[in-house]
Amino acid sequence: MKSLIRKGWRPLLVLILLFIIWEITTRVLDIPSWLMPSPSEIWLEGVTSWASFTKHLSSTALLTVGGFMIGCSIGIGTAVGLHLLPRVREAIYPLMILSQNIPIIVLAPLLVIWFGFGLLPKMIVITLICFFPVAVSALDGFKQTNEEYIHYMKMAGATKGQLFRKVEWPHALPAIFSGLKISATYSVMGAVISEWLGAQKGIGVYMTLASSSFRTDRVFVSIFIIMLLSLLFFGSIVVLEKVFVKHRKEDE
Repeated sequence: MKSLIRKGWRPLLVLILLFIIWEITTRVLDIPSWLMPSPSEIWLEGVTSWASFTKHLSSTALLTVGGFMIGCSIGIGTAVGLHLLPRVREAIYPLMILSQNIPIIVLAPLLVIWFGFGLLPKMIVITLICFFPVAVSALDGFKQTNEEYIHYMKMAGATKGQLFRKVEWPHALPAIFSGLKISATYSVMGAVISEWLGAQKGIGVYMTLASSSFRTDRVFVSIFIIMLLSLLFFGSIVVLEKVFVKHRKEDE
């Protein structure tokens, strides 16, 4: 906590200075609020519209958590399977990389055509966004296991399953959590994109309605809430990482 306070004041100071410059610029240049609202106007709008905004926030948060858990579970499961089956990995891994070259914003309308406007296409969007970082990070973590430990376990007569559980999985945890942190930040963006497919509520819907009515202040409120939500998810993964990785180090 002390380390966070000691290191965190610098970016916080820069952020405050940016807001001050932003506020002064909008007032001096007399920029219309529909074009570029000042931070004070954005804050005021956020406070006054918070009651109506909470339902959109809760919808996006639930969608994000669900898609994140599904995508990361599939990513870790796929990484484990490909690691234990090298020949399958050689055939599948290039296809995984190619799949990431398809823009989600282009794939989203196709998902609506195939699966309708329900929950399924939205979950698929978030799952696709969260899947790849976790899968690739986990595979890299398995590969970076200390060869001396593996050699020692083989000499002790360990089976492939025991080798994975006792050595490869624990040593891959830091890499896996790196992928989880990336997916945690991307998952909120994926949820907002998925809500553009035709949801009835959510931050994505709120942003669409605000931009179509030139309520730029509400658009910025949505942007800041998305940023805070991403930081919250990221921080949660950091806390879990400290717990699990610390336990692994203590076991060693």
